[in-house]
Amino acid sequence: MNTAMKAGLRPDLAVIADNVAASSSVLDVGCGDGTLMQALRDGSGCATRGMEIDALNVGACVAKGLSVIQGDADTDLSFYPDKSVDYAILSQTLQTTMRPDVVLEQLLRIGRKAFVSFPNFAHWRVRTSLLWNGRMPVTRLLPIAWYETPNIHHLTINDFRGLLKERGIAVEGQWFLSGDAQCSAAAANFRAEHAVFLLARPD
Repeated sequence: MNTAMKAGLRPDLAVIADNVAASSSVLDVGCGDGTLMQALRDGSGCATRGMEIDALNVGACVAKGLSVIQGDADTDLSFYPDKSVDYAILSQTLQTTMRPDVVLEQLLRIGRKAFVSFPNFAHWRVRTSLLWNGRMPVTRLLPIAWYETPNIHHLTINDFRGLLKERGIAVEGQWFLSGDAQCSAAAANFRAEHAVFLLARPD
């Protein structure tokens, strides 16, 4: 098991931690309680900072000695300078934003590269739930009922790939997760529960 997995990171965060260059600068947008930031700081010597909308999570980050401000990805990313960090990270947050396309453009303006992870709403279990039950699914990885979920954009891997092609965004890496394990890219839109992409603007 790799170092990131040993640290107890969520699977998509472990993928990101394993692929961020040591000693790089990182902005984690929607950083939660700072688990990824702490792993990158302590395990890879990265200079980390974060933005988080939830005040309790901001407090948890500060208690860990992390540099985090309270802010909203939809409105506050415009205050960051161009290319001010090596990596901008958005994990399991894209589907909760009002304008995912605008947030994605901001990540690639702020960071030289961007990591984005999100749940795949075309996974076979989601499709099966809709087909047989006619209801929005509640699963281990999507545990919140439709009326209280923060997920307002139910994107799929193919949707995201289409957006990247439309905007001319380069994919430097992609990883797909089924449960807690990585799976192949073959039929990922059907088989993968989560996806992680490493993105950049072509020179």
